[in-house]
Amino acid sequence: MKAKVYVTLKSGILDPQGKAVQHSLETMEFSEVLDVRQGKVFEVTMEDGLSKVEAEKRVTSMAEQLLANTVMENFRVEIE
Repeated sequence: MKAKVYVTLKSGILDPQGKAVQHSLETMEFSEVLDVRQGKVFEVTMEDGLSKVEAEKRVTSMAEQLLANTVMENFRVEIE
């Protein structure tokens, strides 16, 4: 079983990497880009045998405890 955890900065948190990418895109004449926010994706491979509900609970716990800084970041879990 595989899970993906998408972690992004919360709205209002300064994102200097996103701003640098946005500026570079503008320089490359991609003028339609209004904003860029960067994030990270974790792919977690888990042993078979867990129900989808239990896997989602476990991965959510992983994200809350380690993968995301919940003070500054949001996260979303997808189970495949």
